[in-house]
Amino acid sequence: MGPDHRHDLLPHEQGHIPNPAHFQLSFWIGRLYDILSENCPGSDPLIWLPVHGIVMERIPELEVMNGPEHVLAYAQADFAEPHDRFVSLFQEKFKGKKIDGYVVDLGCGPADVTIRFSLAYPDCIIHGVDGAENMLKHGRKDIADLGLESRITLHHGRLPHDNLPRASYEVIISNSLLHHLPDPMVLWDCIRSYGSPGAIVYVMDLFRPASRHVAKRLVEQYTGDEPAILQEDFLRSLCASFLLEEVRGQLEQADLGHLSTETVSDRHLIVYGRL
Repeated sequence: MGPDHRHDLLPHEQGHIPNPAHFQLSFWIGRLYDILSENCPGSDPLIWLPVHGIVMERIPELEVMNGPEHVLAYAQADFAEPHDRFVSLFQEKFKGKKIDGYVVDLGCGPADVTIRFSLAYPDCIIHGVDGAENMLKHGRKDIADLGLESRITLHHGRLPHDNLPRASYEVIISNSLLHHLPDPMVLWDCIRSYGSPGAIVYVMDLFRPASRHVAKRLVEQYTGDEPAILQEDFLRSLCASFLLEEVRGQLEQADLGHLSTETVSDRHLIVYGRL
């Protein structure tokens, strides 16, 4: 949803040896995208290319963003549209359901989504959990400014090493955590372990574009007016994200295959349902 990590990512920056054939393939995938966009206006090449097995490989990024430059950039950025969308989609998927009890927001960052969710569901007590203490400090200030300390508490911790504040939760939400994890099963195992019987699960994340060319196009479209650090983070996050088919495979492996999955924009997917 929000952007995520540093300068123009190349495989050798992550310890990989560059493969010239990989870059050549990415170039031609980009050209194919342009041709499809111009000549097939009724189709969506971002969906078509991965379905036909033409897609760039995942390039993992850093798991935790805790540097002061990131905290400041995220504090000053305007994420109102995507974060409001996170909440509105939750309301759409669980329309008519009573939402109360304890909620955990996994990977809450500076708690912008956490706060918006609390304002939408005032009967909930929310625990936000994140591995970046500096992000949490900013979130605690915003929570105090809004007088929400009785409804939201933020906890520093990293999965799977640290326990959550409670043994179980009625609602588990997460926004843009999955693509940060070196092992995606950490998220799904946590959800299965900490969700109470029948708990609501709602996860939103980016999905990986067909090529680096397409990823850069998305960066220009959605963060073109943002500081360079946010644009660089967004590109890294797109490259680190999973395909919808990969997420489905993860859910099957975690015995969570009954949860629903769908793409909800040209860059976002959601996983939702009940345990």
